[in-house]
Amino acid sequence: MATRRKRLSPEESRAGALEAARDLLIEAGPQAVTLKAVGSRVGRTHANLLHHFGSAAGLQHALGTYLAESVCERIAASIRASREGAASPRVIVDQAFDAFDHEGGGALVSWLLATGQEDALEPFTRAIHQMIEQVHREEQGADHPADHDALQSTLIVVLLALGQSLIGHPLSSALKLPANTARDIAERFVVDSLEQAGRSAP
Repeated sequence: MATRRKRLSPEESRAGALEAARDLLIEAGPQAVTLKAVGSRVGRTHANLLHHFGSAAGLQHALGTYLAESVCERIAASIRASREGAASPRVIVDQAFDAFDHEGGGALVSWLLATGQEDALEPFTRAIHQMIEQVHREEQGADHPADHDALQSTLIVVLLALGQSLIGHPLSSALKLPANTARDIAERFVVDSLEQAGRSAP
C-alpha cells in the first residue's frame, strides 16, 4: 500500500526546498543547485519548484537570501550574548567566516557573479545591514540607526570572510601564514572597534 505523502503548506514546501538547496551547495558546489536536483531531494515536482522560485536563478537568489538571513540571526544572537559576557568576538567572527566558507556562501556568490548575475551579493548585503541596524537600535534606542563605525566594522569583517572563502587558504599557504590568520585579523578588528565604541559612549 502506497504511503500518502504529507501535504505541506507553501511556506513549509519552500523552506524544505531551501534546506535541500543548502545541503547540495555544501556537498557539491553551486553548480549542483538546480531545480531538478532540489526537487529530487525533497520529493517535489519541477512545476512545484517553479511555482515557488520562478526559475533556477530565482532558486539560487532565494538560497542566497536564506543563507544570509540564517547566519545573521545567529550573529545577532551572539552579539546579544556578548553583551552579557556569554559570547566572545571570536564567536561572531567565526560565524561570519563559516557562512562564506564552510556553508558555501562564498562559492555561491562567486558562481552567480561569474554567470553574469551581478546582483548576487544583494541578499547578503541587505540581510547584514538589517541585522546591524536591528542590533544597534536594541542597544541605543529605536531612533538611533547604526553609526558609521558599526557599518565600517561589518564591512571589513564581511570582506575578509568573503576573501578568505575564495582565496584565503592557498594565499595563506603561499605566504607561509597560519590558516586562521584572516580570522585572527578580523577578531582583532572587532575587539578594537568594540573598545573604541566603549570609549566613545557617553
